[in-house]
Amino acid sequence: MDIKFLSRSSDRSSRREGILIQYFWWGSVFLLAVPVIGALLILGPKLLPEFKDPKSGRLDIISAALSLATILFVIYGIKLIAQDGWHLQSIMFVGIGAAFAIFFLQRQRKVEYPLIDLRLFRLSTFNTSLVTLLLGVFVTFGVFLFLSQYLQLVLGLSPLEAGMWMLPWALAFVVGSTLTPRIVRRISPISIIAGGLSVAAVGFGLLIQIDASTSFLFLSTGLVISSLGLAPVFTLTTDLVVGSTPPERAGAASAISETTAELGGALGIAILGSIGTFIYRTELARTIPADIPLEAHEAALESLSGAVSLIGQLPGSLGSMLLDSALGSFIQGLQFTVIISTVVSTVAAVLVFVKLRNAN
Repeated sequence: MDIKFLSRSSDRSSRREGILIQYFWWGSVFLLAVPVIGALLILGPKLLPEFKDPKSGRLDIISAALSLATILFVIYGIKLIAQDGWHLQSIMFVGIGAAFAIFFLQRQRKVEYPLIDLRLFRLSTFNTSLVTLLLGVFVTFGVFLFLSQYLQLVLGLSPLEAGMWMLPWALAFVVGSTLTPRIVRRISPISIIAGGLSVAAVGFGLLIQIDASTSFLFLSTGLVISSLGLAPVFTLTTDLVVGSTPPERAGAASAISETTAELGGALGIAILGSIGTFIYRTELARTIPADIPLEAHEAALESLSGAVSLIGQLPGSLGSMLLDSALGSFIQGLQFTVIISTVVSTVAAVLVFVKLRNAN
C-alpha cells in the first residue's frame, strides 16, 4: 500500500465523512430512523393485524433488568478480554453476567408472568431455528464490522465511498428476501435455509483471500454471494420460530426471535470484533519497528486508525514501516474473522439439515 496514497485518502476522509456526518455530528445517522419509526407508530396500529393473548399478564420489570444486566456484563467482559487479555477484572464481569443469567432463568420458572416462556424451548423446530438465526446474524455483523474498517483504513475510502461499495451487499439482501416467498413454493424452507447457509459460506470463503490489493469487484462478489445466501435464512427462520408455536404464543415467539437477532448482532460485534482486534494487536506487537516511540507504539496497538493517524508524525521511514506492519496485522485479523464466519455458516447449515430435515 502506497503510504502517500493512504495519507491523502485519510485527509479526504476527514473532509468527506458521508452526507450526514459531513454536515452534522456522528450521532445524526440515528436520526434516519426517526421518520420511519414515526410512520410505523402512526400506520402500524391501522394496517398491521394484531392477535392478543387473552391470558397475557403484566411486564416483569425485574426479569427485563436481569436480562439487560446479563448482556451488558458479558459483552463488556468480552471486550475487556480483547483489550487486556484474561485478567481477573474481565473474567469477573463475564462471571457476573453469567450469574445474572442464572437468576433470570430461575425467575422465569417461578414468576407468574415470565418475560420469556421457557416451555417454548422444548420445541425442536423453535430451538434450532433460533440458534440458526442467531448464528446468521452473528457472522453478518462480525464481518460487516471489519469490512467497513477495511474499506476506509486499508483501501483509503471515505465513509460515503465505503458505504457505496457496501451497497451491493444491502441490495442483495433486499433481492434475496423478495425472492424467498417465490422460491419456498417449490423448495422446502429447510432446504432453502441449509442451502442459503452453504452459499453464504462460499461467499465468506472468497473473502478469506482479502488483502491490501484486493479489487472492489472481487470484494463485491464475495459480499453479494454471502448476502444472497443469508437473506432467506433470516426470513424463513423467523417464520419457523413463530409458526412452530401455538397461536396464542405467537407474539412471545416473535419477540424472542427479534431479541435473538439483536443478541446475535451484539455477540458478533463483541466476539468476532474482539478476536480480530486481539490478532491485530498480537501480530503488530510482534512486527512493530523497534524504533517507534512508546506513545506512538501504544496508539498503534490500540487500533488501525491510531496507526494510520501516525503516518505523518514519525520521522524518516518509520511511518511507512509502521503502516506496513499495521496493515498486515489488521488483514490477518480480518481474514481470521472471515474464516470463523465461514466455519460457523457451514456448521449452521449442517445443524439445520440434521435437526430440521424431518420438519419438511
